[in-house]
Amino acid sequence: MTESPRVVDMTLRDGMHAVDHQFTPEQMAEIAGALDDADMDVVEVSHGDGMGGSSINYGMAAASTEEYLETVAPQLTDTELSVLLLPGIGTVEELDMAADHGADICRIATHATEADISQDHFEYVKERGLEANGLLMLSHMAAPETLLEQAQLMEEYGADVVYLMDSAGALLPDGVRERVGLLVEELDIDVGFHAHNNLGLAVGNTLAALDEGAVTVDGCLRGLGAGSGNTQMEVLVGALERAGYDVTPDLYGTMDAAEEVLLPMLDEDTMPELDNDSLMLGYAGVYSSFLRHARREGKRYGVDPRDILVELGEMEVVGGQEDLITDVAERLAEERGTAVEADD
Repeated sequence: MTESPRVVDMTLRDGMHAVDHQFTPEQMAEIAGALDDADMDVVEVSHGDGMGGSSINYGMAAASTEEYLETVAPQLTDTELSVLLLPGIGTVEELDMAADHGADICRIATHATEADISQDHFEYVKERGLEANGLLMLSHMAAPETLLEQAQLMEEYGADVVYLMDSAGALLPDGVRERVGLLVEELDIDVGFHAHNNLGLAVGNTLAALDEGAVTVDGCLRGLGAGSGNTQMEVLVGALERAGYDVTPDLYGTMDAAEEVLLPMLDEDTMPELDNDSLMLGYAGVYSSFLRHARREGKRYGVDPRDILVELGEMEVVGGQEDLITDVAERLAEERGTAVEADD
């Protein structure tokens, strides 16, 4: 058997996007208990956009991170507890609160080229005695050498692990291998990989990352998440076993957590689906949050929203630049002679 990778379940964090951040503390506790029974290595709990994300801008959660942690932590015995923090959203106070409520790991996420904003966060996480994971989001947008430079910064700041996040589900297996392989070769710390399924490659890309030396990987029960979702956890556990990995999570227990505990909590509209919308997000390489805006502006200016998404992907637009969607729609309309009078 091949050495076991660490398997991190993100249902109670990245999966929150699919339910508009509306899992209740009681639902989180029930799901966490089922994952603990299934011997999951790590469970991550936060608003979908990390601690401090509950807001008008990112979506109000059903409860605070503190309330979630208070109900989840007692459910975990051998399973470790992780939280997510994005610099500029999460605060020192929230880090302290998470540490005081039993968090073992804090994952600090930045854009793939902005690791330099995370130094203070890594240093404080280490000061509090937590494992520090660095996440480089939208890693398809950066060349392997650039990602290595950014990962080395995180390593210098104190990261114990650096993850490549395929946030838009845009990477192909060769791109995963090239990026992960370089980091494994050059870093003195562990490397992880987080996949999304917008091109239907989440499990395959995760296996490719492990082949190149990644030692920690993510997934969500039922693949819950934005767009077409994340790597489907129960499928991943089964695939890892078939590939010869000696994984800790129990396959049947993970399947039961997905079908018997999570599924009854979900509406049909919250289930991830690899439809045309998700395909375009992966094809264009943009955040799922751009889809609604592209549709609106496409209708407003008489432009196919798919063309808007492709153009945004070529521009390497990132979260926070949604205002450019209108500019792109207007420009495409003018170039094609389809411009219509926009509403004030």
